[in-house]
Amino acid sequence: MSNQPDSDNINAKKILPADPMGMGRAVFSATTKLMSNPAKLMQAQLALWQDYQDLLRSTAQRLRGEDASPVIEPEKGDRRFKHEDWDESEAFNFIKQSYLLTSRWLQNTVKDIDGLDEQTAKKADFFTRQFVNAISPTNFVLTNPEVLRKTFETKGENLMSGLQNLLSDFENGDGRLNIKMTDPDAFEIGRNIATTPGKVVYRNDLFELLQYEPATDKVSATPLLLITPWINKYYVLDMQPKNSLIKWLVDQGHTVFVTSWINPDEELAHKSFSHYMTEGALEAIDAVIAATGEKKVNVTGYCIGGTLLASTLAYMAAKKINTVRSATFLTTLVDFTDVGDMRVFIDEKQVEQLEEKMNERGYLEGHEMAGTFNMLRENDLIWSFVINNYLLGNEPLPFDLLYWNSDSTRLPAAMHSFYLREMYIANKLIEPGAIELAGVPIDLTKINVPTYILSTLEDHIAPWKSTFAATQIYQGPVKFVLAASGHIAGVVNPPASQKYSHWTNNKKVADPETWFEGAKEHAGSWWTDWDKWLKQKAPKQNGKPKQVKARVPGSGKLKALEDAPGTYVKMKA
Repeated sequence: MSNQPDSDNINAKKILPADPMGMGRAVFSATTKLMSNPAKLMQAQLALWQDYQDLLRSTAQRLRGEDASPVIEPEKGDRRFKHEDWDESEAFNFIKQSYLLTSRWLQNTVKDIDGLDEQTAKKADFFTRQFVNAISPTNFVLTNPEVLRKTFETKGENLMSGLQNLLSDFENGDGRLNIKMTDPDAFEIGRNIATTPGKVVYRNDLFELLQYEPATDKVSATPLLLITPWINKYYVLDMQPKNSLIKWLVDQGHTVFVTSWINPDEELAHKSFSHYMTEGALEAIDAVIAATGEKKVNVTGYCIGGTLLASTLAYMAAKKINTVRSATFLTTLVDFTDVGDMRVFIDEKQVEQLEEKMNERGYLEGHEMAGTFNMLRENDLIWSFVINNYLLGNEPLPFDLLYWNSDSTRLPAAMHSFYLREMYIANKLIEPGAIELAGVPIDLTKINVPTYILSTLEDHIAPWKSTFAATQIYQGPVKFVLAASGHIAGVVNPPASQKYSHWTNNKKVADPETWFEGAKEHAGSWWTDWDKWLKQKAPKQNGKPKQVKARVPGSGKLKALEDAPGTYVKMKA
């Protein structure tokens, strides 16, 4: 018997493109299901044909000089078609509307396929969206009026500049396309970002603890610790002075501490989620107490830092450790039932493939996580830069948040594997006792401290209706606040900017939609509401929040090791 078929299978595996995210399998399954129902497919095609008939009729009316309403318009917030030629030119208006009709039809058709399991349906829908956004006419020279105009005006110099930008991005990414989102030379950590004065007052092999110089003569008695996410660097909370949450908190009279996590390499591959709790959150709390002499701390966790905080508070409850006065969670998931589009990237097969990579080198590369997050907002974080950098030939503008977004960090293999498997896939954190950390069963329902939960309306990473589930878990009094915008801009929203609003509702309800229907919208930043809440929960002296003489970093039991922003934040991936 010949062995040729087996050889063909082996060669096919080598030749066929890898499919680590299961895109090919999902699309194949969706196509198979769609083709098995020809009547439904024909009905969808007839609907598209009718849309095109309406578009042709509308276009003909416009060509005759008659008024005609658009058959379809871009969704609110879609900035791709903002150039005036998309409306004023009949040709480009037709291209725009035909694209919008076709993309809507394709996405709706895929969403309407019966018989797909939930994960395959999510993948098919997500990758269909990626496809239709990739083929947008705005992404091509001949179908983008702004690019065409500049090409004629510059005699093609924009395309030559764009090619240079493309080659430079490949070179900077060591053969991987690393799209430049901002001018990397416009910012420097410690010079014009992360500049709030302070000292490193504690360090271990996982984090540095920064304490900030006071800006007032008196400060709130209870110090404030910020546990930042180690998926990115801490200075998202200390950008430039105008949008630094840390500086603003210092100005309001808080003694502020923040965790600055190390950028781990293969030597820290063994660090687990338990290590981040015992050597991270717990040591940070103890260090703040040592530095200030106070018995209790207000603790805030952001994103995965909030997931760690919830786990730590449950551990402390089990151990009867009572050193946290209040807890604040910023865009934090503890119930992973619905994680939105992030679910596309996290299933058993993908985690297995990810673990193989991480076990080889001991960590997850920072750019791999960054790429995943960028795909959640592909038009804003991918295609807009393709157009600006490569088609228009422009250099990206200086933008501090995008500089931070590009300053990625690695993740230890043991920690990330545990987080994905036990929390994202198995959703064990909300099951009392289902997860053990440092030998202690974790039960979030035992958390009994005043809690402030801040979520954001357009969060693609921690969907607000999922974060709302925590309001039904904790024992203590819980205040839920919803801010406009997304995972970063909704949090980093200084009052002086007078930008995004926020909603509050003091009634305790189980359903997020019911909560939102009864919520009151307030203009401007949530920061002032949070500051007011922190001071309401503070210990009182003569009927007012207790204050003490301003604390100078290094003057307590912890001595200053070096100036903020420290060493760890400057470590590159």
